[in-house]
Amino acid sequence: MWRYVLKRLLQAIPTVVGVVLITFILFNVVGGSPAATVLGQHADARSLAEYEAARGYDKPLFCGNWTATRALEAVDFETAPPGVRARWGAGQDGWLRLEDGEALHLPLAFLLPAGERWRLTVAGRGAGFPQHGSGSCRTTQWKKNFHTVEKNGEFFHGVEIPEFRAAGGPVEIRRVRLERATRHFLDSQLAHYAGRVLRLDFGTSSSLNQPVARLLKAGIGPSLALTVPILLVELGVSLTLALLCAYRRGAWLDRGLVAVCVALMSVNYLVWIVIGQYVFAYRLGWFPVWGFESWRHLLLPVGIGVATGLGVNVRFYRTILLEEMHKDYVKTAFAKGLGRGRVLFKHVLKNALGPVITNVALALPFLYTGSLLLEGFFGIPGLGYLSLNAIHSADVDVVRAVVLVGALLFTVANILADIALAWVDPRVKLS
Repeated sequence: MWRYVLKRLLQAIPTVVGVVLITFILFNVVGGSPAATVLGQHADARSLAEYEAARGYDKPLFCGNWTATRALEAVDFETAPPGVRARWGAGQDGWLRLEDGEALHLPLAFLLPAGERWRLTVAGRGAGFPQHGSGSCRTTQWKKNFHTVEKNGEFFHGVEIPEFRAAGGPVEIRRVRLERATRHFLDSQLAHYAGRVLRLDFGTSSSLNQPVARLLKAGIGPSLALTVPILLVELGVSLTLALLCAYRRGAWLDRGLVAVCVALMSVNYLVWIVIGQYVFAYRLGWFPVWGFESWRHLLLPVGIGVATGLGVNVRFYRTILLEEMHKDYVKTAFAKGLGRGRVLFKHVLKNALGPVITNVALALPFLYTGSLLLEGFFGIPGLGYLSLNAIHSADVDVVRAVVLVGALLFTVANILADIALAWVDPRVKLS
């Protein structure tokens, strides 16, 4: 068995790598700029740059020797908005014209930090454009690496940044781009994120200003205190009711339980919470409405969680048990004179544990993530409550950590499900 477990763990490595890559793409590529998401679209360039530098977002996405900077957004005058053209002094035809001897002015959003290496790229045409043997009408590029130095607490860009100046004739500039050098080719956001995941460093919460790992550790206890009882009670009650339905198949008990299950499935989850809080907590006063101070605060949310899941699970387990009862070994057992209860509980239930284990294994990762609605409405400081607040406050690091850990737990749950299936069913071989 241990050889099989080791084999499955090795097979899970590509899955884990894929999970890390997918979460990186979702939150770093598809989701746009994390800095703009957290600080807002109207944040100034300096604040965005400081946020990105603190969290590694100022690097290339996957790889590269150069990366863009917030100090000067790359501009193409042909496609730039009129406001950008006016700030640069460009014409409406999409070209920035410099007369002979005129220098290009860079409208930097903030002073460049010292000790960095930068590259300025200017693309254009004209007789005064620095070229290497090309014709005066051909588009070429002028690139220059430079350093910024600090003197008496100030940056002197007029000296340290080599200016682009038209020499020998007019120049028409089409594109301007300023880039910062990275430490090496693989110094990227992906490498930075993967390194932090290996160190179990999920970053710092932007809303709470605390390490995300500490927040996850603090929230896992309340979440498990809520979700584990829901899972165990729901599993026991669902299997018991499903066995009663199978035992009394076609009778009034079976039909009545099926009708109740359909009714439970038809009621929205939020309705159960509102009714439970208003009737049992507010009007009758049987349970506390809010907080996480004792076990009494968990009774009502656990009861609501069990009630909302009974409809689906009872019908699912009932279908599995009835399918087993139509198989040949059950007919043989009845033919030998075994009682209905013995056949149902000793043979049918044992052989139907495979789908039950699979269903439970799929629910295991949700024990970690908690319940968003239950924790939010009852004030339970678990991971569901933390995730809900993180979504409302656009706390990217917290949401990404919860999604990543939850996805990794699915991989672990699948391995545990395979081992449990082999344990309860001798026909399943671990190989």
